[in-house]
Amino acid sequence: MGPALVPAVGSRPAMTPPDQFRYDGFAIDRATGRMRCTYSTRGHTFTEEFGFAAPESSAWDDPAAAAAARILFLLAGVSYYKTTAAPVVDLGDHPTTPAEREFLKTVLVHGLGEFAHRNGLDLRGVTVTGADDPVPAPAPYEPVAGRPLIPFGGGIDSIVTADAVVRAHPNAALCIVHPPGDRFAAIEGAATTTALPVIRVARQIDPLVRRSAQLGFLNGHVPVTAIVTAAAVVAAVLGRHDAVVLSNERSASVPTLVADGVAVNHQWSKGVEFETAFAALIRDRLGPALSVFSYLRPRSELWVAQQFAGLPAFHDVFRSCNRAFRQDPAERLDHWCGKCDKCCFIDLVLAPFMPAAELGAVFGGHEPLNDPTNEDRFRTLLGVGPGPRPFECVGDVDECRAALLLAGGRADRRDAPLLCRLRAALDGLPHHDHAAAATLLAPQGPHLVPDRYAPADLLVSAR
Repeated sequence: MGPALVPAVGSRPAMTPPDQFRYDGFAIDRATGRMRCTYSTRGHTFTEEFGFAAPESSAWDDPAAAAAARILFLLAGVSYYKTTAAPVVDLGDHPTTPAEREFLKTVLVHGLGEFAHRNGLDLRGVTVTGADDPVPAPAPYEPVAGRPLIPFGGGIDSIVTADAVVRAHPNAALCIVHPPGDRFAAIEGAATTTALPVIRVARQIDPLVRRSAQLGFLNGHVPVTAIVTAAAVVAAVLGRHDAVVLSNERSASVPTLVADGVAVNHQWSKGVEFETAFAALIRDRLGPALSVFSYLRPRSELWVAQQFAGLPAFHDVFRSCNRAFRQDPAERLDHWCGKCDKCCFIDLVLAPFMPAAELGAVFGGHEPLNDPTNEDRFRTLLGVGPGPRPFECVGDVDECRAALLLAGGRADRRDAPLLCRLRAALDGLPHHDHAAAATLLAPQGPHLVPDRYAPADLLVSAR
């Protein structure tokens, strides 16, 4: 193994106190580009590894690379903190500023909001401790202008972002995070269609977390987008990119539900709160030369679907069904299941903009809107079902209702039985009209898109 840029902390006690989760350390093998992060809690030690294809090993000598890796180390630990949800998080010998500790606490409380809700926990009292770091000067970072890196998941959001960004910035590249030696076909097909170069990050999760039931660990959703974004920042710094361009639209900031006065958002790490806090952390540690922002932040899912409908090259290769992304390759589907909340939402939001026959072909002739057994799922998406919105990456109620209204106005959808029943369920509800739908197709709300990457309508609306 080559020399480590940052050695793992060697002062960890033999046993982490039972009320603590400890950040032990991280190390980087410059020769292989592999980063190893280590954490411990209640007698268990976890190791997560990231493999980066650095242009050359000397790229790790850049102080900016060390600063970016340190941020990834902080965020990757969230996956293991959840195993016990200890009341104290000890950052050990890794000096941090009060702002960084507050940032990590925010990620734990809100990024694990769904996890806490499902497990009956209240994480708001968690304490993050560690050695104080005087406010450091940012690590000097000088990227090459006009070289954005786009984290890519193969869904309509990242496809629309990639298509738009590359038109103005032909030196763009994609960043794909996947398990070592394994790739998701649902991502690779769309990535190939973009014809853009791909920067890969191999992420190896500690296998202990797959034995949660056996080992008595708590289990649940983690803010994986936060971790993927941090990994993309490391890849961006190693490759001298000037921007990490995310694909999170404005409805990602809308809570999935509010329980006992606490907002719980499945998509919190895709929302504006995380984006703003993370971008501020990057500026503090790396300076202003690297921009991290969502290109779609002021956009609705409805607008994204409208744009995607105009990209026919991707219609046969994209697949957002949850079952396409199972960790076990043997459990993955090579087609849309047509039954999950994600399948139903994607069908609904594209229905206003694609001919029914073409959209039916996307789903292999088993379109969710033609399946009466999906009625309860659609009612839930529309806010007229018996339960709350699903814990999934789907649009908000207003977007779903607007999509249904617009789809029902198409000649090839007008008499569809399930769609007609769903439309009847919305009759008389407020804000369910074409004027409300039209507002969803215009940019709204705050965003962090810098002028050099902003399309014309954002530059106009920002003034």
